Parts: sequence; C-alpha cells; structure tokens
Amino acid sequence: MHDGLPDLSMPDDEQADLAAETFRMLADTTRIKLLWALLQGESSVTCLAELAGVSPTSVSQHLAKLRLAGLVRGRREGTFVYYTAADTHVHALLAEALFHADHTDQDLGAETDHQHRMPTRRQAPRQRH
Repeated sequence: MHDGLPDLSMPDDEQADLAAETFRMLADTTRIKLLWALLQGESSVTCLAELAGVSPTSVSQHLAKLRLAGLVRGRREGTFVYYTAADTHVHALLAEALFHADHTDQDLGAETDHQHRMPTRRQAPRQRH
C-alpha cells in the first residue's frame, strides 16, 4: 500500500485507454488546427481545408479519425457534411493543451498570467462555407 497518497484514485483501464486514444488523436498539428476551427463554429471540409492549408482529402481523413474518437460530429445537409466539435470538453482539452504549449518555455514557478495570449472562441467569427 502506498502511504504517501492515501486519497489517490486511479482511472480504470478503460478510462486510461480512452484518454490515451484521445491524446493520440490530438498528436497531429493539422488535427489541432481543424479542431480549433471547429470550436469557432460549424464548417465544411472545403472551408476547413482552406483554413488549415491542406487538401480536402487530407481534411476528410483527419475528420474521420476525429469522428471515430468522438471529438467531432457531422451533420449532413444535402450533399454536404458540416462538422463541429463534439462538446465543450473538446474546447477545454484543446485550450489547456495550447495554454500548456504556450508556457513550456517559461518558468513554471512564475505567477504570471499569460491567458491574454490564448485564442478564444469569440476571436473568430462563426464561419460556414
């Protein structure tokens, strides 16, 4: 028994596996950009390709992976599919990851607030292409 952390509660294997899969899906620069764009609002593959600077085929492949991981949702309208982030947890997860990345080269002990450097949902207009 570990005496140093008496109230420690570890995630079960299924939770840990799902969390690891989520982080694997986020371990790609293009997927980070796509998710951030989708946090601003609903968008099509064509618009996302333009925003991320990659081909629509690449965007479709990334979105398929993100959808399987439960990070995005699609809504069909005629021949088009419009995507959005799955829920508010995606925003929190991505915002924390970007905030952490912004601070990796700074003194972690400093009590400074760099939140103003983080992009927010309100900075980008809701786009629908």
